[in-house]
Amino acid sequence: MAEPRHVSVRENDPPFLILTSLISGPKHGYALMQDIEGFAGVRLGPGSLYGAIGRLEERNLIEPLGAVSRIRPYQLTSAGREALEATLAGLRTVVDEATMRLAKAPRAPRVIAAGGFA
Repeated sequence: MAEPRHVSVRENDPPFLILTSLISGPKHGYALMQDIEGFAGVRLGPGSLYGAIGRLEERNLIEPLGAVSRIRPYQLTSAGREALEATLAGLRTVVDEATMRLAKAPRAPRVIAAGGFA
């Protein structure tokens, strides 16, 4: 079995946010935008959203369901779920490492005003 492909990620990465949203069930474009803004505080424009949807569809990470009038819902594929799980595992490793390093690192002095320290 091929190793799951992860999704390149940053905190406001449209493909990562779309896959995360679709975990809870199929959604159409506008519902994706609303859900993502609700859980991530990121407002995706139509160009970013539909460009990412197209790329995810090409990689078989999501698939369209039957269109209802002009609304076209999408759902996560099993490959999409595996890719999201692999991405989260990679992020978890980095977050754990950063958390450990942060706990060990001395705190830098806080700057109160230009040239002043706390």
